[in-house]
Amino acid sequence: MVQVKFPQMGTRLAAKQGWRFDSTYDHKDDNGEPNPFVFVLGSGKVIAGIDVAVRSMKVGGIRRVIIPPSLGYQNTSQEPIPPNFFDRQRLFTTIFNPTRRANGEGSTLGTVIFDIELVSVRHP
Repeated sequence: MVQVKFPQMGTRLAAKQGWRFDSTYDHKDDNGEPNPFVFVLGSGKVIAGIDVAVRSMKVGGIRRVIIPPSLGYQNTSQEPIPPNFFDRQRLFTTIFNPTRRANGEGSTLGTVIFDIELVSVRHP
C-alpha cells in the first residue's frame, strides 16, 4: 500500500496552459489535514506514470513528473481522478476530445504533470 500527496501545485494538464485540476490539499480530513491518495503499487488501477515514478522514490521525497499520454489516462476508470464530477468531466472531455485528436493534438492532450510527495509505503 502506497500513500502519496499531490502538493498545492497539484495535478495539472499540460494542454490547457497548465490547468490545475486536483490536489490532495483540496481534500481535507476531519483534522484539516490533506487526505493522501492511497493505492496498491502495480495494481493497474492508477495511471502507469504514477506507478513508475513512485517505484523510484523514497519516503518523504517530492518529485515533479511529466507523464506523456502513453503512460497517462487511457480510460475514465483510472485513478487518480478528482472526486468533483464537473472537474472529472472537464478533464476527460479535454483528454479524450476526438475533434482535437483528429486535428493532430493527440500527443499533447493527455500529457499530465504531477507533483508527488511519497508519504508512506506499507508492504503486505
